[in-house]
Order: sequence, then structure tokens, then C-alpha cells
Amino acid sequence: MSDPQAPADPAGSDAGGFRAPTIFVRHARDATPFGPRPDPGRRRLLGLGLLAGGCALSRVGVATAAVLQPTPALTAGPFYPRTHLPEVDADLGQLDGHARRALGEPFVLDLLVLDARGRPLPAVAVELWQANAGGRYAHPSDTDASGPLDPDFQGYARLVTDAEGRLRVRSVLPGAYGDGGFRRTPHLHLIFRGTGTQLTTQMFFPDQPLNAGDFIYRRLSPAAQRAATARALPAGDGVRGFGWDVVLPG
Repeated sequence: MSDPQAPADPAGSDAGGFRAPTIFVRHARDATPFGPRPDPGRRRLLGLGLLAGGCALSRVGVATAAVLQPTPALTAGPFYPRTHLPEVDADLGQLDGHARRALGEPFVLDLLVLDARGRPLPAVAVELWQANAGGRYAHPSDTDASGPLDPDFQGYARLVTDAEGRLRVRSVLPGAYGDGGFRRTPHLHLIFRGTGTQLTTQMFFPDQPLNAGDFIYRRLSPAAQRAATARALPAGDGVRGFGWDVVLPG
């Protein structure tokens, strides 16, 4: 199996890491407007005034503006599809005209694409590709030594987020692959292209025993690992579900 770090990122954004979020916090200044000691006859009135002022300050509180943890930029790897694919819809586990679905454990992924302020991003173009359940990509550089191709597996999708920044993908869990000094944990490859922003990344599945040893996953900080890992959702109709919020740069 070829080293998955070898080729250049087709999207031109192979950062191989992540940018830490910038947190801006602005605190209200403590105000203690004590004047000269009042005479005894005016203490009660002054106390009521300070109480009212304190209530006003408490309503102001602390103003905080936070930037969300960005989804880390990661390499596209060597198996970005080279040939035109006749079918690129959101169900990678079913090809038109095929009676059988792709081999492997099916899952549903709900994606939400956001900007750094947490606002949903509509009309973002999304490319997704993955290995089949046996860990084999439909790519000329991935040879039979990796295992057989699945003639019923689409393996690639080209999609667009809806008005709420969402899209749903159906597929089968990709197999782990590799030998010798490395073994890749199950993952998806994705490219997001929005207005004035672009991200190439990988998505990891929760509770995978190979995550900790994956040479790409383990180089991420704990915060970036969380940002790159989907969360498990309740299964529907016996199918595993995952959710993943993607935060685009810019």
C-alpha cells in the first residue's frame, strides 16, 4: 500500500494541522463610585441609589465573543478520484441499477457546516470520498494487494449544503488499511468550498480502537481531535448514526 501522505492536496490546502481558535473576552470594569462619607441623614438614600446602580451593572454582565474551534485542515491523501464518476449522489452504498447494496456496515452521517461565529453556511460544495469496507479505494494507485474492489460501492459524492448549512450522507463504514509501520484508522476524506473559503480535511469515527495509533489523528491536539471526530447519534432502523459540525476558516 502506498504511503497516504505522498500526493499533493488537490484543493491546494494541505495544511496538515490546525489553527487554534482565537478567543476574545471583554470584561466590564469594576465600578465603585464611592464619594465622600455622607452625613447620617443621607445614608439611606445613597444606599438605595447604589443598590439600583448595582442592579444595572449586573444586567450588563460580561461581554464575550468567542471564535469556534476550527475543523483541522488535513491532507487529501493519495486516493483523490482521478476519473469522472457517473454517480455522485449522497448514497454511497447504492448504485443505480444495482440490486445489491455495498458490502459493510451501513451508517448515516448528518453534517452541519458553520463559519467561525457559528452561523450556518448554505450552498457550500462538498466532495467526499472513502475506502470501501475492506479498506480499498477505487483508485489506480491502490492495488489489489489492499483487497478487492466492491462493484456495488460508489465511494465518492459531490454535494451542496442546504439553506441551513446541512446535508445527509449514507454510506458504509470504511475499513482500516495499511501494513508495516502504519495502519490507518477508518476515516472519510472531504473538501469544502464556500464563498471565499476552502477546507480539505478528514473525519474520524468515535470509539475506534485504531484512532489513538493513527499517525494523522495522534499528531492533533486534543481540541483538534474532538473537532475532527464525529459524534454518535441514536441508531435509526438499525443503522448507526453520526453527526459532525464542520467549522470553516475565514
